[in-house]
Amino acid sequence: MRLVVLDMAGTTVADDGLVEQAFTAAAAALGVEAGSPEFDPMLAHVRATMGESKISVFRHLFGAEEKAQRANTAFEAAYHDLVDAGHCAALPGAAEAIAELRGQGRKVVLTTGFSRATQDRILDALGWRSVADLTLCPAEAGRGRPYPDLALTALLRTGTDSVRQIAVAGDTGYDMLTGTRAGAPVVAGVLTGAHDEARLRADGATHVLGSIAELPALLG
Repeated sequence: MRLVVLDMAGTTVADDGLVEQAFTAAAAALGVEAGSPEFDPMLAHVRATMGESKISVFRHLFGAEEKAQRANTAFEAAYHDLVDAGHCAALPGAAEAIAELRGQGRKVVLTTGFSRATQDRILDALGWRSVADLTLCPAEAGRGRPYPDLALTALLRTGTDSVRQIAVAGDTGYDMLTGTRAGAPVVAGVLTGAHDEARLRADGATHVLGSIAELPALLG
């Protein structure tokens, strides 16, 4: 495995409910209050599609592009406020795992379903600007998860020779679908985020790990 494509929130970065809190604020900005009959099905969709590009989620929920963009703007503002307030931390062993993977001679790419602005906010909060070889968001790859674009863009941008040299790791079913659709032979689910082992395996996980800290040993 010459290239390791890692998710951020829930995989290498603790989520601790930040996505749901930011979504609650975004829904309120569009007149959907927490506890209303409309809200619960929307939150269930957000949970089911964790890992997907956030603007795609809002397009599904709110339909009209103008509403989706308003929701996305409100989501990003709320998420940024949470990060700025100190509610952002690396998962235990994540930075060490990334360093070990790179020490093994592998390229490491961090990917997300967030916008570039939100991804950069997280990287800055953690001091992670140089932790990986490359960082990618959906807008830089064409489409976000569950499409293979993020993994394949990582392959192209790092000069990796073959999809058979890619390992993908994440905490959601959409991460698993991205890996399998990209042709990666190692698609590892981790149990530190949104989805359980059954969902990860149903969407194509070849391995399920307790956390990203176990990945260097698996590949080593």
